[in-house]
Amino acid sequence: MLAPAQADAQAKENSRWAMLGILSLAIVLSMTTWFSATAILSELREVWSLDGASIAWLTNAVQIGFVVGALGASIFNLPDIIAPRTLMSVSAVLAAAANVGLLIAPNAETAMFLRFVTGLALAGVYPPALKLISTWFVQGRGLALGCVIAALTLGSAFPHLLRALTSNLNWKLVVCSTSAMTVIGAALMARFAVEGPYPFSRTTFDLRKIGQVLRDKPVMLANIGYFGHMWELYAMWGWFLAFTQASWEARGLISPSASLITFAVIASGTVGCILGGLMADSIGRTATTSIMMALSGLCCILIGFTFDAPLWVFLLISILWGITVIGDSAQFAAAVTEVGNSAFIGTALALQLGLGFALTVVAIRVMPVLADYLGGWQWAFVALVPGPIIGTIAMLALRRLPESVKIGQGRR
Repeated sequence: MLAPAQADAQAKENSRWAMLGILSLAIVLSMTTWFSATAILSELREVWSLDGASIAWLTNAVQIGFVVGALGASIFNLPDIIAPRTLMSVSAVLAAAANVGLLIAPNAETAMFLRFVTGLALAGVYPPALKLISTWFVQGRGLALGCVIAALTLGSAFPHLLRALTSNLNWKLVVCSTSAMTVIGAALMARFAVEGPYPFSRTTFDLRKIGQVLRDKPVMLANIGYFGHMWELYAMWGWFLAFTQASWEARGLISPSASLITFAVIASGTVGCILGGLMADSIGRTATTSIMMALSGLCCILIGFTFDAPLWVFLLISILWGITVIGDSAQFAAAVTEVGNSAFIGTALALQLGLGFALTVVAIRVMPVLADYLGGWQWAFVALVPGPIIGTIAMLALRRLPESVKIGQGRR
C-alpha cells in the first residue's frame, strides 16, 4: 500500500497525463476549422468564381486573423484576465460559428472575412493550450508540448480526410462536420481546461520591452530559428494539396486520392511532434530543431524530383517531409522561455508568434505566384528552402552560446 505522499505523487502523475490526453483531443477537434476551406478550394473556386489571388487570400485570411488575435490577446493580457476554460471554449465556439458561416457567404469577400474571424478565434485556443499544458509538466515538458502540436497537426489535416471520404457528396458536409467537431472540442475545454500545479508568473506584452528582446542574442537566435521554420511550414501545409493534384494529373490518377494523400502527409507530422518531443528531452532542443530543419529543407529540394517519379518515391519523400516540417515546432518557444529574461518573456513570445505567423502570410502568397511563373507546381516548393537553412544556422549558433546551458535543464 502506498504512503500518503506517494499516493499524492501518483495521483498528480496520472492526472497530468489524463489532462494532456483530454486537451489534445479538444485541440484536434477545434483545429479542424483551420484548413476546412483549403480542403475544398476546388469546389469554392466554382461557387465564388475565385481567381488565383483570391484562393491564396482565402487561406491567408486565417493566418492574418491568427496574428491579430495572438498579438491582441498578448497586448490586452487576455490569458491572465480570462480563465483558460472560458477563453478557450468561447474562442472555439466563435471559430465554429465563423466556419459554418461559409455556407451562407454570398461572395468571396465575405468568405475571407469569415476565415479571418476563424483565425482570430483560434488564437484563443492554440497559444493558451500550450501555456496551460506547460503548467502540468516540468519533467517531460518537451514531450507534452510535442503532443499538443501533434494535436494541432492532426486537426489541421483532418479536413482533407473528410474531403477524401465525402468526395461524392456536397462540400458543405466538410464545413458542417468541422464546425460540429469544434463545438465538441469547446465543450471539452469548458469542462477540463484548468491550470496544473506549476503555474507561470504573469507574462505580458510590453511594447517598451521589444528593444530588450531584439538586443538579447540568445532569444533572437531562437526566434530566427522559429521564423525559418514558419516560412516553410504553413506554405507546405497550405499548398501540398495543389502540388499533389498537379502530380496526380500528370500521372493520370483521380483527384480525390490527392486529398487522402495530403491528409496522410500532414497527419504524419503527429509522429514528428512526438518524436521531436522525445528528442528534445533526450538530446536537447537546439539539436532537435537543427536535425528536423535540415531534413525538411532537404525534402523541399527533393520533392520536385518526385513529381513524376515512381509513386513510392513520391510518398516516401512526402511522408518524411510531413514528419520533419512540424516535428520541431514546440521547441522554439520552450527555448525562449529558458534563455530569456523573465521580465520580457511575454513580449518575446508574442513577438515570436506574431512575426512567425506574419511570415506565413508572405510565404503562402508567394507560392502560387511562383508556380504560375514556373508553369506549374513541380519546382515551386524550392522557394521554401531558405527558411530551414536560416533556421538551422540560427539554432546551431544558439547552441554555441554559453547561455544555451539553460535550455532543457542542460540538454541544449
